Amino acid sequence: MDVISPSDGVLSVEAQMDVISPSDDAETRKFYQQLCQCTDYAVRTTYEYFQEDLLYIVENLSLPSLLHELSSRNIPDLEKYKDLQHDRKTLAQDLLQEIFGRGREAVITLWVSLHVLRRDHGSPVLDAVLEELGHRGDSLVEEIVLDKYGHEIPPELRDIQICHKKNLYEESEELMENNPPRYNQGVELYVNPLVASTEYFCQRSENELIETGEKQKEYIKRKENELQHITPNKMFRWSNESRLVPHMVLVSGVPGVGKTTLMQKIVYDWVKGDLYQRFSFVFFFKFRELNRWDKVSLETLILHHYPYLWQQLGNILQDPEKLLFIFDGLDESNHLLNFTSCHLCSDPKQSEHWSQIVVNLVRKSLLNGCSVLMTSRLTRLAPTNCMVFQRIIEMIGFHSEEQQIYFDNFFRDPELAEKAFTYVRQNDTLYTFCYLPSYCWIICTVLSRSFQTTSSDQQVSLLPRTVTQLFAIFVANILSNHSPEKSGAQKLLQSMGWMAEHGVMNHRIVFDGRDLESFHVDNKSKLLSSFLMESEEPVSYSFLHLTVQEFFSAFVHYADYSPEKLQKSLEEAESNDYGHYEMFLRFLCGLSDASTRSLLTGYMDRKADQTSGDVITWLKKSIIEEPKMKESVFKKQSLLRTFFYLFETQNKVLVQESLKTLRRLDLCGVHMSALGCAVLAFILENCTNIFDLNLSKCSIDSNRLERLAPTLKKIVILSLSGNKLPDRACIQLASIIRNTSSLKVLDLSGNRLSGSYLGDLMKALPSPTCRIQELRLAGNILSDSSCIHLASGIRNNPTLKKIDLSNNRLSGPHLSDLLEALSSPGCKIEKLLLDGNNLPDTSCVQLASVIKNNRSLKRLYLSNNRLSGPHFRDLMEALSSPACKIERLHLDKNNLPSTSCIDLASGIRNNWSLKILHLSWNYLSGPHFSNLLEALSSPACRIEMLLLKSYHFSEEEKEEVRKLRTCKPNMTIVF
Repeated sequence: MDVISPSDGVLSVEAQMDVISPSDDAETRKFYQQLCQCTDYAVRTTYEYFQEDLLYIVENLSLPSLLHELSSRNIPDLEKYKDLQHDRKTLAQDLLQEIFGRGREAVITLWVSLHVLRRDHGSPVLDAVLEELGHRGDSLVEEIVLDKYGHEIPPELRDIQICHKKNLYEESEELMENNPPRYNQGVELYVNPLVASTEYFCQRSENELIETGEKQKEYIKRKENELQHITPNKMFRWSNESRLVPHMVLVSGVPGVGKTTLMQKIVYDWVKGDLYQRFSFVFFFKFRELNRWDKVSLETLILHHYPYLWQQLGNILQDPEKLLFIFDGLDESNHLLNFTSCHLCSDPKQSEHWSQIVVNLVRKSLLNGCSVLMTSRLTRLAPTNCMVFQRIIEMIGFHSEEQQIYFDNFFRDPELAEKAFTYVRQNDTLYTFCYLPSYCWIICTVLSRSFQTTSSDQQVSLLPRTVTQLFAIFVANILSNHSPEKSGAQKLLQSMGWMAEHGVMNHRIVFDGRDLESFHVDNKSKLLSSFLMESEEPVSYSFLHLTVQEFFSAFVHYADYSPEKLQKSLEEAESNDYGHYEMFLRFLCGLSDASTRSLLTGYMDRKADQTSGDVITWLKKSIIEEPKMKESVFKKQSLLRTFFYLFETQNKVLVQESLKTLRRLDLCGVHMSALGCAVLAFILENCTNIFDLNLSKCSIDSNRLERLAPTLKKIVILSLSGNKLPDRACIQLASIIRNTSSLKVLDLSGNRLSGSYLGDLMKALPSPTCRIQELRLAGNILSDSSCIHLASGIRNNPTLKKIDLSNNRLSGPHLSDLLEALSSPGCKIEKLLLDGNNLPDTSCVQLASVIKNNRSLKRLYLSNNRLSGPHFRDLMEALSSPACKIERLHLDKNNLPSTSCIDLASGIRNNWSLKILHLSWNYLSGPHFSNLLEALSSPACRIEMLLLKSYHFSEEEKEEVRKLRTCKPNMTIVF
């Protein structure tokens, strides 16, 4: 929609006064003046160029803040957007379209508004867009135009370019080469994964597929303000981090996330004239095809793939800045590329090892000025020096909405699509991997057969619950459709399985004809193409997906039993601590289940039961050895992996027998994904002897807690500290308390339970089924308004003996509600922690009431408050009351001055119960310190331990303390 006039335009003085506010800083005014100098064409062109970025920014920005900013700059009639019931994306689209329709002034006003909002609502995307817009000026418009229309090239090169594009079009038009066989749903399902700039892969050590799947959603959520989302048409856009337009770009991602398809789509769109026309020639290479070469020159390499360029190749290479080289699949390279190599060459005609050619292109010694786009799996990047790349991008995969779209497009029937997606969403095992397009295809393929061709009674047995069952059904479906002769198919599956196993154990995913011959794989079998993809020139083979290869590597041990080979594989898998064999082991354990194996009846060895027995024996042995290990996070992760293996077996008896001696389960510090919680729930449901469960610092959220809640009925000690649980988790916690009559200790420290839902948790405490004796709520940012809820939970609660409320913000007018409840006759609290609540000395009046009226209270922790003041005397008077039962009192870090020693002496002298007193890090030195020492030395004093650490004691005072130690040999004094 061409609304902005193509003629040059400068805003009038009146219009400028409307756009700029008196409160705008110099940087905003400078940015605005830059925009005013732009032609209408430049304003329109840049606005269209940033359209997708703007959509993302507005969709995730505070809408009220944006509308207020626009209205304050004289963009009227936008209030309607506050009341529209559209989803955020539609609303953002409508708002941006309306602003564009209002013309130049409105567009500039939007840019200025975003520039101002950046201070409080900034994000990497917004920062990058504004930096690019503000710093690149006319060069940005020139580049946009160049990407759209391309360079002027001589007629002789124009003809060869047309020929080149035609050739690439024929190769890439179907975009099907690396997609699963018979997949015909359309490429649009495969090329829209989220692309995010990150170096996250450098930190990974677990199985890349599993870790990415389990952490994807929380990773994106946690890093939302740190990621820069990059659309495919802006991979070579200006980089805010490196302050340049990158020429060397690396795209990473797990297998099946769509890297190859994205590269093919880029080539396809370039050919059609829709993308990167700044490049006059694009060359596409696959590492698996480069492996066949040894020494070769760049010219020879290009001409081998594109022989029709031979007459003009020299001229083409004369302008490197007009060339793009795409190298797909670094992980499939047989050579580790050394990007720090000192061996450099600059002659395209010079023969070098092919890996050196690639390195020299990236290092810019060869064809300096050209651009390189490379892809790789995440695991291959860890040992690779990637600093030579000016931009590293990770493909994260599908969001939930995109997964839903995928299912809708696959099934076509909306009712069936919703039914399938609902089933997947309720199954953490399947849902975890739905971020991968290739996994979506496998899951949809399996579910389409289950939902469409079976009766409702049969569906239960055909619907997968575990990953092993998913792939067993997937393979069984293919075999039933394409293999009338089971004996021939079994032989092929065995030979193909041993090849897969060899690949997994030796980190190989690409096989050639010699591999097929070595493992006796019949490459003429029609069934082969159902599981292997074939590439030409040179011929190579790979499984549909890495996980399919891993499934066959486990399946072959059941299809062709060899105890020696099985033992060797298990030993190899055990020796690797980095998760490389994780899926292999899960499949191996999953196939030990007879019902899962029955899906492939007829293709198993007669001794498959022996394989199952050997695997279960190995699994039991690994479980027995786990408790002996040191409780490091690494070892806890190992234990959790073992739970995954048990989950795949779906063998409840095995769980009970294997874990019958396990009483305490400590997973503190282990990241618990949604799938991990589902697995743990399975373990707890079938292992009722665990009474102590530590899930501190495990990234548990309210949804994951809900998964675990029904399985916590036998838990006596439960720790959920340090999970940053939001206050809405109180609903699940209340349910746990009401339904878990055995729970006695509940640690909820270090969460975020301060809020309106806290009342739900506190209402559960007085319930008849509640048996909680100790409740820890330290570090929850509880405000004084929380005291109302806390009071209702504590008052008349006969079981609660200890409550930790330290390091909150309870100081305030409602603190009296809490202290009143603690003073009530029905309160049985014996230990009360109120450290670090910023309590003022006025609190001492009510604290004194608690001491006098609560006959159960024996331990009182009041450190790190502000109790210094005239009312401190009330607290000490209560301490000397005959009703006082306090045995332990902590008053560290309360800024108590020397005058407080008089009150302390009074409280101590007449107290018969106090045994431990903490007075460290106060200011007790001075003229009244002797009063305190005198009271401590009196025969009536029963104190057994005294802490008096301080920087302020004089040598004389220290000597007096030493005398006290001599006088009271039974009193331990630390100072």
